[in-house]
Amino acid sequence: MESRRKGDALRLDMARALSEVDMPISYVETGTDEPGEKVISADVLLSNIGDAVLGRKEIETVSYVLAAVLDDARQHVTHVVRGADLVDITGLQVVLQRLFGLSTPVYHHHVLIRDASGKRLAKRDDARAISTYRAAGKSVSNLRAMVGL
Repeated sequence: MESRRKGDALRLDMARALSEVDMPISYVETGTDEPGEKVISADVLLSNIGDAVLGRKEIETVSYVLAAVLDDARQHVTHVVRGADLVDITGLQVVLQRLFGLSTPVYHHHVLIRDASGKRLAKRDDARAISTYRAAGKSVSNLRAMVGL
């Protein structure tokens, strides 16, 4: 039986990766206060992301970042809409897209949707579904107000 050590991981050597792709790394963002082309420098990728984990041996799966890049390409995704909490990994995803020769979608990062107590609504945090709020009598107007619309 193969022994497994906690912490065994497949990492992207960011410095080497950046030497293999055309710089600068850029993508189109539509969801910020300043939409347009966003450019991410090698220094930011090296200092803020570094050698990112792409998979862990003990859980026998790949990271969200790698899975999202490959899934988006396979499904021909042209636009990605997601929470602003994921904006920091966009540069890493673009690097991976460039390394694999994949197209880069347009990204839209929206403000996080939160409940009345300020907790973000996310499946991984066992947040209530919209249908639960509707079943409890919340109107569309109530829900729109709750998410800041």
